[in-house]
Formats: sequence, structure tokens, C-alpha cells
Amino acid sequence: MSSLSASFVKIRFDDLQFYENCGGGSFGSVYRAKWLSQDKEVAVKKLLKIEKEAEILSVLSHRNVIQFFGAVLESPNYAIVTEYAPGGSLYEYLSSDESEGMDMDQIMRWATEIAKGMHYLHMDAPIKVIHRDLKSRNVVIAGDKVLKICDFGASRFHSHTTHMSLVGTFPWMAPEIIQSLPVAETCDTYSYGVVLWEMLTREIPFKGLEGLQVAWLVVEKNERLTIPSSCPVSFAELLRQSWVTDPKKRPSFKQVLGILEAMSHDSKLPDQCNSFLHNKAEWRCEIEATLERLKKLERDLSTKEQELKERERRLKMWEQKLVEQSNSALFLPITAKFSEESFYESKTEESNSTEMSCQITASSNGEVDGMNKSLQEMMKGFGNILSMNLAGPVKQSGIQINMQAKQNSSKSTCVRKGNKINMTMGFDHFNWSEDSD
Repeated sequence: MSSLSASFVKIRFDDLQFYENCGGGSFGSVYRAKWLSQDKEVAVKKLLKIEKEAEILSVLSHRNVIQFFGAVLESPNYAIVTEYAPGGSLYEYLSSDESEGMDMDQIMRWATEIAKGMHYLHMDAPIKVIHRDLKSRNVVIAGDKVLKICDFGASRFHSHTTHMSLVGTFPWMAPEIIQSLPVAETCDTYSYGVVLWEMLTREIPFKGLEGLQVAWLVVEKNERLTIPSSCPVSFAELLRQSWVTDPKKRPSFKQVLGILEAMSHDSKLPDQCNSFLHNKAEWRCEIEATLERLKKLERDLSTKEQELKERERRLKMWEQKLVEQSNSALFLPITAKFSEESFYESKTEESNSTEMSCQITASSNGEVDGMNKSLQEMMKGFGNILSMNLAGPVKQSGIQINMQAKQNSSKSTCVRKGNKINMTMGFDHFNWSEDSD
């Protein structure tokens, strides 16, 4: 679109009569007003400047998307003019006593209307739009109780979505948006799951936790909203699919509509759902228990962060003290202590060994008993050291005996004596205190 003024109807600022403030949208406040020349009740969102929202709204036309009438381009009174929804936001409705009467039919009807509006933005609009800030505050209730998606201040054309800045409200934001990563249409599916959870539980997502705490829990700890154990299986499964971390594994809104259509034909689901809705006291404690666990987890993290900060502060002060000491002296404050002691050491080693060998050579051509006996008598002199087996007759004509005995002994002594000097060194006290002045 080459010119904003040619894209939509220009409305004069003095043609609007303002009434009460009815809430704040992204980047601006919203007022109920009357478009005087058209005698029509409208919603006017005041802005600091006109950006993409007017351009996006000007090409959209769907029963479940807020109707755009025009824009005020008179500086500094920039504004967007849309249809007025007397029923207020879905968030306000779910916080009211009126929501206690919700049944499955109403939830299914509204869940389908939101899904149809989002499917139109993603697939059927003249230019594909990713909302990026879908939440119960940005869904309004028209006079005929029809839900309409509004507030496109954070939206982008599909062709401009290779990288996204951080926009939106943390409890409804997909992990990839929190991390400012490239996004696709299914980032809106994640937010849709949170809105559906709101309708089923009539609770505030991550109640009591700050935005950045929620961001840390969702991204770093992979935490999600608690699905009560008694929640009907088909609703619980749709919620889980919507909150999958991988955007490619989340269902498109065409698939969501198919799932809702199948659920509408489940004859047992109405009783299951209505029983769940009317017995909130039985399962609300599950949500509260999860919130307490998450708050404790966040408190533990805060404590660790404080400890790290204190450690960092100590290190900086220590570093500063070292610098001051090095500037005031050319040496480190080292102390040394010396001591002397005498020593005497004596070591003696002694060893003994004995070796004996005997070689007997005999030859014979006949039996000589006398020689046998003589040899035996001689062998007795060796006691048990040598033995000889002479059980049978021995034929021999001569004998030769060689005997040798050796005895070795050694002794060594080593003596060491002298003085030993000991030295210990250490740093003097820096006289450093962490106390502030």
C-alpha cells in the first residue's frame, strides 16, 4: 500500500465525541466514543503515531475479527476507529461472576469462533497476518455474544516475519517469541491454547508471577500451565498439542477446527466437561500447588542470583585492594620464618651365603658290591644334603668324585649427619574490611 491516506477512511478528530476509557491496547489507550457524523458508537484507540495496525485492519473483513472504520491522521491526535464491543473483553468476562454459568456449549462455540478468526488471518485474509499477541484481553464480546479478535498493534504481515522483536504479554507468549526468534503462524496456536485454558478454568495464567519470571519458567524450565487431572481428555490433549515447544509440531488453526468439530460429535463429552466446570473446588488446588512450586523455584533462583552478585562484589573489592597495595609498595607483604635442626642417620646392611656342589662320575664293566658299600658310606657324611639311589646292583670299574664348597659374606654401613634449615612464607594481613563507610 503506497499511501496510508488512500488505504482507509480518514476520520476527523472533532467528529468524535469521547466517553470513558475502556482499557488499554498495545501501544495505546482505548475509549468508548461516538462517531458523530455517522451516529455510531465506536471504539477509539489513541496512538502516538499510525503504524502497521491501521494498514492491517483496513484489509481485514471477518465475522470474528473486529471491524475497522477508519483512522485519525491529525497530529498529535492519531487514532484508530473500530466497532465497539459492549460485552467488554473475554478476560473481564471470565473474571466476573457471570462466567460461573459457562457450560461446554458456550466454551465450544467461543473456542470455535476464535479459531475461525485466526484461521482467516493465517489463510484466507488478503494478506496473511500473524497476530503475535492473542490473549483474552484482545478478544472482545460483541452485542450478539460473538467473539471478535482485536488489537493488531503487535501483528506483522506474514512476509515480514523472518525475525521478531519482543512483543506481547508473557503468560500468553510462545517460547520463540519470548526469545525473539523467527516465528511462524503457530506462535498464535500457543496463545490460543492459553485462552482455551482460561475458558476451561476461569483462572489467570501464572497468577502471582511477574512477566520475566514466567518467561524464564517457560523457556528455561519448559513449564506450562497446569492441566487439572479431571479435565476431559480431548480438551487436555488439545492444550498439550498447542503448547509443544517445537512450533512445527503445533496444530494449525485448520487442524484445531477439525479437532473441535470431532469433539462436538462426542456424546459423552458434554457431561464430562460440565462436571469438570461445576466442580472447580476439587481441582483448583492442583493449579495452586503448581503456582506455589513455581514461586519457590523462582525464589531459589533469586537467592542464587543474590549470592552470585555478593560474590562478584567481594571479588571487585578484593581486586581494588590489590591494586591499592601494589600502588603503595614495590613489594608484596610477605613474612618468612626460619628454623634449624640437626640430624644423624646410620644405616647398616649385612648378608651371608653358602654354596656346595658335588660331581660324581662312575664307570663299570661288571658288578662290584664292595664299591657300592664304600660309596654309600661316603655319602652318609653329607647327611641329607646329598642323596643317592643304589637299590640295584651297579656295574662299575672306576669312580671319580669332585667336591667344592663356598661361603660368602658382606657388610656395609652408611652414616649421614648434618644440619637442616626450615623456612615458611606467607602473606601479611591486608587490613581490608568489607564494611562500608
